[in-house]
Amino acid sequence: MRIAFFVLDTVFFILVAAALLRVWMNQLQIKLTQQPGLFAMAVTDWLVKPVRRILPRRVLQSQADWGSWMAAVLLCLAYGGLWLMISFSAGASVSSPITVLLAIVAMALQFLLRTALQGLMFMLLAYAVLSWTRSDSPVLGTLDRLCGPFLRPIRRWVPLIGGVDLSVLVLVVLLQIGLMLIG
Repeated sequence: MRIAFFVLDTVFFILVAAALLRVWMNQLQIKLTQQPGLFAMAVTDWLVKPVRRILPRRVLQSQADWGSWMAAVLLCLAYGGLWLMISFSAGASVSSPITVLLAIVAMALQFLLRTALQGLMFMLLAYAVLSWTRSDSPVLGTLDRLCGPFLRPIRRWVPLIGGVDLSVLVLVVLLQIGLMLIG
C-alpha cells in the first residue's frame, strides 16, 4: 500500500504543482513560452483547456487564471477520492457518505496547501543552486521573478552576512515549519 500511496502522491504532486505554477506565472505576467512555463502547459493543458470552456466568459476575462485554479482544485479532489478508495480497498471501514465527502474535501485542501509549500521550496532550492553555480542561466531570471515576491519581505529583515544572502534559507525553514503544521 505504501508504494501505491507514494505513486499517487508523486503523480498528483506533479500535476497540481504544474497547475499552481501556471496560475502563479499568469498572475506575475510571466510568459508561459519559457521554462518552467512550457512544462506546466504540457502537463496541465489536457485539463485546463476543457475547464476554461466550461467557465463563464466574464470569469475568464478577469485577471486571475481561474481555469488553472479550477484544474488544481479538481486534481486535489481526485487525489482525495483516490486516496480514500485505496484506503478502503485495503480494509479501512467506510463511514457515511457525508463523512467520506468531508474527508475528500479536507484531504484536497491539505494536499493543495502541501503542494504549494513544497513547490515553492523546490523553486527556491533550484533558484539558490543556479544563483551559486550558473548565474548566467536563462531560467534563473524566471525563478527570480517567481520567488522574488516571497523573498523581498525576508530580505528587508535578514541582512547579508559576509556577502551571502540567507533569505532563501530562512524561507525554506519557514516553509518546512508550515509543512510540519499542515502535517
